Amino acid sequence: MPVPSVPVRTLFALTAVFVIASPGSAVQAAPKPTVKQLKKELAALQKESDKLIADYYSSRLAHQKAEKAEKSARETLSASQEVFDRESANLRTMAVTQYTSGQPDQLVLLTGNHDPATLLSKMALNQHLIDLQQARLRGFGQVRDDHQRAKDEATARADELGRTLKDQDERRGKAEKQIEKIKDKIDLLHTAPGARSDGTWVPQLPQGSDNITPRMALVKKLLQERFDVPFGIGCYRSIQDGGEHPLGRACDFMLSRGGAMPGGEELRRGEEIANWAIKNGKRLGIMYIIYRQRIWHIRTGGWRTMSDRGGTTANHYDHPHISVF
Repeated sequence: MPVPSVPVRTLFALTAVFVIASPGSAVQAAPKPTVKQLKKELAALQKESDKLIADYYSSRLAHQKAEKAEKSARETLSASQEVFDRESANLRTMAVTQYTSGQPDQLVLLTGNHDPATLLSKMALNQHLIDLQQARLRGFGQVRDDHQRAKDEATARADELGRTLKDQDERRGKAEKQIEKIKDKIDLLHTAPGARSDGTWVPQLPQGSDNITPRMALVKKLLQERFDVPFGIGCYRSIQDGGEHPLGRACDFMLSRGGAMPGGEELRRGEEIANWAIKNGKRLGIMYIIYRQRIWHIRTGGWRTMSDRGGTTANHYDHPHISVF
């Protein structure tokens, strides 16, 4: 996005803070940390980060173990369910058969008009059927109990898996926050070259194979180290369009190819890049950022909607644009 080439000054107002206990004494703002102080803080953060990463690794092992146990419990339950369903069907068949066949009980046989041989034969057959039914009922009771135990075990293992996943996510979150702190400290180690004490910036010539200024090169380097930009970074363009590209003072951080609208993950990455540039803008000499048909300028400090230029790329929906002084 072309920006009128006018002198721009970033003014820093210093406010004196008075201590109530000592009305006559003014306390200056805390000085910026030195490189030595930042490196010391980085070492402490790195040590804590190593512990958090080790904790996260332990939680991953626990989760993997819980996953295996949960899978085994599901397989056991599935096998038990098949046995339970089969035995239930057999039991229902037995009940229906007994009901429809009208098998007499022992009392009916004794009071009936049967000769002794036939009576003994029928009583023996009836007792045999009763024994078979009782054995099947006892067997079904065992199947039912085994099935219930399998269900209880599967539920317990599923609950355990949920707990380990929650624990893993919590530890991962802590580690990621710590890593972000480290990245922030690393950013503070770098200050763009060419800053004047009054907040203005010394003009710089493009250099190197990519034809960008040292300030733009630093911003590009830091962004490459902090964010994955899989679709490439475009900087120098020879077309004189009144913007910073032909001056080596601008780069586009692409979120898609061929003018395609980026997906949700890439759009979030674009927001993260833009927010990082805003956060570090004053220290790194960033003049303005364009993203999703909006422009943020250091002079105003807020986003402003831009006019529609008729396309995904022209409206900067597929890349954040960063210009430096």
